[in-house]
Amino acid sequence: MNQDMDKDEIMNIALRVWELETSSLENIKNTIEKEALIKAVDMILNCKNHKGRVITMGLGTSAAAAKKISHTLCCVEIPSFFLSPADGIHGGLGALQKEDVVIAISKGGNTQEILNVIPAIKRKGAQLIGVTENEDSTLAQNSSLLLKVRVEREADDFNMLATCSTLTVISVFDAIAVILMRYTHYTKEQFAIIHPGGAVGERLLKGRE
Repeated sequence: MNQDMDKDEIMNIALRVWELETSSLENIKNTIEKEALIKAVDMILNCKNHKGRVITMGLGTSAAAAKKISHTLCCVEIPSFFLSPADGIHGGLGALQKEDVVIAISKGGNTQEILNVIPAIKRKGAQLIGVTENEDSTLAQNSSLLLKVRVEREADDFNMLATCSTLTVISVFDAIAVILMRYTHYTKEQFAIIHPGGAVGERLLKGRE
């Protein structure tokens, strides 16, 4: 072990991070706008019923969250894919159709690459769910629905690293995915078809046998 490392300090930092992230997750029930959450579920359900796709967007850490959200939606038979907004303005927006819903994630709501795709989303007639903590931002003001996700602080000493906020955004859409499972009457059999690999697939296949 590096002689400059202090075991107690390492554990104290880790515990503080986990405490802050746990607190952020616990506070969702107090900070999320219920009507906005319900509307987001309704929009995604209507999108599926009209054969649309859910397109997620974000830059940096928000892109990582967007990719995870898209994958989770696919796992519950909500067709979805991630599209980099930077690629979007260079032709990628051709994948976007009127029946689609775009979920754009930007903590501050003014990420330029996100703002650059908004005019095309509007012109194509797709709906936009803006996920941000800043209700006065350009993204918030131009979204079909604002889903405000806010945390008290991030977990690092400078309150800058996207930690608590990213975890909270993912948690909100984990809840939405589970809600969608209920209202689309999603079954284990459906999951087994699209998830035959790994430990989960093995368990499902054994259950079917």
